[in-house]
Amino acid sequence: MAFTIADLIEHSVDLNPERIALETDGRGHTYAELEARANALAHRLRELGVRPGDAVGLYSRNTIEAVEAMVAIFKARAVMVNVNYRYVEGELEHIFTDSGMKVLIHERRYRDKVLNVLQNAPLIEHRIVIEDGTGETALEAGESRFEDDIAASSTERDFEPRSEDDLYMLYTGGTTGKPKGVVWRQEDIWRVLGGGIDWYTSEPVTDEWQLARAGAGEGQLVRFPIPPFIHGGSQWAIFQSLMGGQKAVVYPEFDAAHSWEIVEKHKVNVVFITGDAMGRPMVDALAERDYDLSSLVTVASSAALFSQNVKEEFLDRIPNALLIDAIGSSETGFGGLGIVAKGAPTSGNPRVTADKQLHVLREDGTEVTPGSGEVGILARSGHIPLRYHNDPEKSANTFKEYGGVRYSIPGDFARVEDDGAITMLGRGSVSINTGGEKVFPEEVEAALKAHPDVFDTVVVGVSDDRFGQRVAAVVATRGDARPALADLNEVVRKELAGYKCPRSVWFVDEIKRSPAGKPDYRWGAEQTTTREPDQTL
Repeated sequence: MAFTIADLIEHSVDLNPERIALETDGRGHTYAELEARANALAHRLRELGVRPGDAVGLYSRNTIEAVEAMVAIFKARAVMVNVNYRYVEGELEHIFTDSGMKVLIHERRYRDKVLNVLQNAPLIEHRIVIEDGTGETALEAGESRFEDDIAASSTERDFEPRSEDDLYMLYTGGTTGKPKGVVWRQEDIWRVLGGGIDWYTSEPVTDEWQLARAGAGEGQLVRFPIPPFIHGGSQWAIFQSLMGGQKAVVYPEFDAAHSWEIVEKHKVNVVFITGDAMGRPMVDALAERDYDLSSLVTVASSAALFSQNVKEEFLDRIPNALLIDAIGSSETGFGGLGIVAKGAPTSGNPRVTADKQLHVLREDGTEVTPGSGEVGILARSGHIPLRYHNDPEKSANTFKEYGGVRYSIPGDFARVEDDGAITMLGRGSVSINTGGEKVFPEEVEAALKAHPDVFDTVVVGVSDDRFGQRVAAVVATRGDARPALADLNEVVRKELAGYKCPRSVWFVDEIKRSPAGKPDYRWGAEQTTTREPDQTL
């Protein structure tokens, strides 16, 4: 018995063949149609020489074809490589060569970039082009069309048995350095992100048909994952939906008002977003007009947590919806949940109820005492990745063993409260050392967002002759507002010690974030070096 992505989806196909699996504007596929098309594409990959363990790249926005390609890659027992569609050519070349991908599936709109990089990526033997309405040109050698390949291939499910050691890899940009591939066994990542462990009881699923059977016996839930599929949380929102016989709604671009129109049109029950990067414009859009959101049950955020004031505004606008913060990372998977209640006290630090395999450790590997106020490093045991692809040094630094237990330690700092909840403090690699005191940007960012004029912000450290570094804020405001730095810090001091208050501020039109919604700290630091601050204390 192998708990692989393809097997678990196939079980759902067998129990729900006529249900709609995927839906977008004016188009949808049943589970049977998804199965036939994914089988055909998987056979085409095999014809192209793709063997178990070979890497296949996927360079696409959120489309039905992207989901079909993901399922096909796993059916063929290949390793999917998620390609960030916002990468410039140098970054593309790195991921093409570092992954060793043999075939690349990409939307036509990215063809020119691909051709410019291809000469430096000799391992790519073939490219499959998804037509996206941006115009067709004659095919070149080593190139075929997505629909042609499906039409010409067998739709039978006649693949060999899959292995418990089949792999899943997720490329992540992180906060520093080049994109890196985090390598998991499929069962391990399914256990922590796909429903393989009950998140409320922590009991493992022992029957590979359990998710499919439960979905078939219940009404069909409609999910809408908005973040790009290059983000692992969004991929797993899709996989969970398919494994449970549910319906996933997919659209290629994010627009706040359009997102609510999609919820209204498709009667969406669960929306997945990434923190304030999507949440704040979506809240603002709710103030512009009324939408029928009676179907909406949950708004869940992963990768970037909600700030408290955005939570409050969501609950004001959609009082019957449940808001969920889910913590985790490419190196840990799911770690814990924060369920938001109306009227909860504001906090500069996100706080979640932890999974039983999530720990906060000291440098020697011992566990931090709950309620001690001691800051430790976040770690996960149990089902964790195997390694970083092509990076044994980083693997050794991240995946460590203490007392016979292997942990994944990606670099996030945290505290354990009296009740066992974990307060997240942010990534150590971007922490600010000011006069010997450590400041975590995420906690300052969360506090700043409580100011009514702050739309978004990124906090970085800048050089200081006296303290080594001082705290600086790059802020995007609502409209033309330019609040005084002293007024901003009055809000911050309600949550944090005075030394964590920004000493300088730069105002910008928009905060640059990754497609997954994470703040770009390198960009933030560049803003502070290219011009003088707008205000300084």
